[in-house]
Amino acid sequence: MYMIPFNKPYITGQELRYIAEVTASGKLSGEGVFTKKCTAYFEQHYGIRKAFLTTSCTDALEMAAILLDIQAGDEVIAPAYTFVSTVNAFVLRGASIVFADSNAGNPNMDAAALEALITPKTKAIVAMHYAGIACDMDRIMAIAAKHGIFVVEDAAQSIDSYYKGRPLGSIGHLAAFSFHETKNVISGEGGLLAINDEQFLQRAEIISEKGTNRQAFVRGEVKKYEWVDIGSSFMPSEITAAFLYAQLEQLRPIQEKRLLLWNTYFVGLQESERKGYLKRPQIPDDASHNGHIFYMVLAEAAKRQPLIAFLKSKGISSAFHFLSLNKSRFYENNNQSDLLWSDHYTDCLIRFPLYHELNIEEVGYICEQVELFFEKK
Repeated sequence: MYMIPFNKPYITGQELRYIAEVTASGKLSGEGVFTKKCTAYFEQHYGIRKAFLTTSCTDALEMAAILLDIQAGDEVIAPAYTFVSTVNAFVLRGASIVFADSNAGNPNMDAAALEALITPKTKAIVAMHYAGIACDMDRIMAIAAKHGIFVVEDAAQSIDSYYKGRPLGSIGHLAAFSFHETKNVISGEGGLLAINDEQFLQRAEIISEKGTNRQAFVRGEVKKYEWVDIGSSFMPSEITAAFLYAQLEQLRPIQEKRLLLWNTYFVGLQESERKGYLKRPQIPDDASHNGHIFYMVLAEAAKRQPLIAFLKSKGISSAFHFLSLNKSRFYENNNQSDLLWSDHYTDCLIRFPLYHELNIEEVGYICEQVELFFEKK
């Protein structure tokens, strides 16, 4: 049977050439030519003050937690509907996580409910932009400023997405991006920490160098480099950076194709939404997204697994997404109350294939099969 996979990594054709250049250069570890090209891309295109490549978005978030000096007893507010890395980075530093519910309109955290979650122990808010769709960043930043707390954008899914014309990842004090093979641009595994607040610049450099002042030594600012702070091996190899740069060079055509497919889904499922079977993604007027995920939310949770099985029988791979973290086994003894909308997306959200090599005809076929499922029922 012909199968439409859920995801297929896109290769631009320049990755092996750039990796060969790295190999020939003899400079395989990080902070080489391609690392500098990648970080410069983010700084120049998205107005990030300083970018640091990391081995994953998880590592970028862990760097953020160190930079914010998160300690035992601190509280961090984060969405319940997110991947575990969003909160794990802060739990590893001893923080208690206070989960925020999602919006009724989309899975992002409900900014209107955040202030009620703040206590004297609150150190940070982590805003995860689901599917590259912006959270209400003006409101989040205003609440944070009022209470003297920091904002970290989990922009794992958000390269080239915008809020009121501002690139996601450039608004919070810190931000983290992902280049996992499921993202719009990839390096297999990989991430980036964005520093938008000047106070974190010097320490971020030290943390990324395993807690040493090696970069200052390289620049001739100190006579020797030594251990001056905590840190870890967050930096990826130059081979990873070379792969990523080949992708960044093709960001425009990658984005154009993903948005074309996303819009084809959106139009193709219009009638199914009109009939009350599902809800398509709701994009706020002040946000422009990057076509990272096409999802829909079913009217009935009981229909999701049968729909996934039906689509599989038709050669289509589909998937649900996050399980609300406030219901996780790790967190279950914390007794936080139910979060209505996060639980709703946990039970009712389903994602469809979206990758560069997918074509419009295949998206049309998927939409037809979704409607057929509901009409048969």
